[in-house]
Amino acid sequence: MRPDEPPVLSPAAPARDGTPAGPSPWIPRLVTVGLVLAALNLRPAITSLGPLLEEVRDGLHMSGSIAGVLTSVPPLCFALFGFTAPRLARRFGPGAVVCAGMAAIAAGLLLRPYAGSTAGFLAASALALMGIAVSNVLMPVIVKRWFPDRVGSMTGLYSMALALGTAVAAALTVPMTRALGGGWQTGLAVWAVPAVAAVLPWLVLVRDRNGSPAPAGQERGPVAQEPPLRLARSRTSWALACFFGLQATAAYITMGWMPQIFRDAGLSAGTAGILLAVIMAMGVPLAFVIPRVATRLRTQGPIVLVLGGCGLLGYAGLYLAPVGGAWVWALLLGVSNCAFPLALTMIGMRSRTGAGVVRLSAFAQSTGYLISIPGPMLVGALYEYSGGWGLPLALMAALLVPQTIAGVLAGRDRTIEDEAGMRD
Repeated sequence: MRPDEPPVLSPAAPARDGTPAGPSPWIPRLVTVGLVLAALNLRPAITSLGPLLEEVRDGLHMSGSIAGVLTSVPPLCFALFGFTAPRLARRFGPGAVVCAGMAAIAAGLLLRPYAGSTAGFLAASALALMGIAVSNVLMPVIVKRWFPDRVGSMTGLYSMALALGTAVAAALTVPMTRALGGGWQTGLAVWAVPAVAAVLPWLVLVRDRNGSPAPAGQERGPVAQEPPLRLARSRTSWALACFFGLQATAAYITMGWMPQIFRDAGLSAGTAGILLAVIMAMGVPLAFVIPRVATRLRTQGPIVLVLGGCGLLGYAGLYLAPVGGAWVWALLLGVSNCAFPLALTMIGMRSRTGAGVVRLSAFAQSTGYLISIPGPMLVGALYEYSGGWGLPLALMAALLVPQTIAGVLAGRDRTIEDEAGMRD
């Protein structure tokens, strides 16, 4: 234990001076396990669908436009339910909310393949996505509260786990579907199993209503009792929300449509799924490296510029040689998709307190997901209208320009508390 760390006591035994006991030493380890397992389950609900989208469309008789709506359901749910996360965390504690979120993911993934209709499929998907939404918002909060001196490394750890879960679901959905009999329903339902496993550590952590070790001198709980921050008046908050929203637009277009782009170019469903997995797998090492690098820099603009440039090259390559250079374009787009862990890291860096982080996380993610909703639908409509991928790819490349500008602004060395006129 370092000298500046508070003593860690068993929760069952009171402190010698009569003050309430601190958390047991194994609780931070369990929090780490819970974060990793939760992160592994935050994207399979989405990336398992992309490789089987054509089969799901045929089975549920969806048009291209309706499929575009389907790919926009994740950001819509993240926006709507993400705003509820701070209130739920105050009422029940972050551990309990994440536990319920993992249970909702498991239930939704199990139910949606057997709903029997497009409406039922969407409703069950929304249940799973509701669990993902609240967990998305609370991950930076839990990191900030439990590991305030390791924001970069812990953000990198769960971002790496999130990228791993994303890639594994993309790569294995088609092979598992074939191994389990060839039905797309079974291939989608199997992803409920790891979600059930993710519930277990959080069942223990629900006892800690505040989700915090409560070190001396710091506020207890996810949100301190202080005047609320007026985030709508903060340029940094809006820059983060726009950056988050535009990177989410690119991510959900990629997860929803990239396998179809490769399939329409002449590649098999299995190869298209593997290429999507390559895109997502790039986030496994980079999601750990980028947050650590970002926390060492005064401004994160240079990282934003590199990620945007890789994305532009990847989209250009997809238009010019979608088959011949498929693996190269997948690698470049995988690098570009690492804007997500960078955005999460900047959320943790742009506020001084856990109270500020929970509000900034909810604002940036929920507002950002609202911004991202039209993107996948517009891609579906452009694809159906033009009969090809030229216009959709042009749109994807064009959106990288404002994303890069917003990321540079969000990466400036300042905190939301520093910006004038924010407090009531």
